[in-house]
Amino acid sequence: MNITIACIGKLKEKYWQDAAAEYTKRLSRFCKLSITELPESRSDSKEEESKDLLAHLPKGAYVIALDVGGKRLSSEGLANKISELALGGRSDICFVIGGSNGFDDSVREASDLRLSFSDLTFPHQLMRVILLEQVYRAFKIINNETYHK
Repeated sequence: MNITIACIGKLKEKYWQDAAAEYTKRLSRFCKLSITELPESRSDSKEEESKDLLAHLPKGAYVIALDVGGKRLSSEGLANKISELALGGRSDICFVIGGSNGFDDSVREASDLRLSFSDLTFPHQLMRVILLEQVYRAFKIINNETYHK
């Protein structure tokens, strides 16, 4: 399974970098993970960032946009979705995280699934770490392995 995270901005603080590195290491047992960091727009233009995100989506990938207005899944539900995609021959999944202004409708329209983690708004750097943890948790669930609750 190939997992791509296409996101706006870099992890600037060391604690975010360390957390992402830890989950990246853990995920290496289960999938090939790549993170595509795209620059934040100098003009805070979500249209410009959205265009850049769309240009960097892997061809043929199942695209999951993280969107506060999207569908909610439990951890088990996300695991089921990833498993269902794999069993259906979809071995490439791309998660999309917008910048601090989010993304425009073009990203929503290009997505196969819009996924919401909460009604709350999270900083995009924190959201990346949360996503990595949840993808790791999903693979642990898929493989019937224990993981702390």
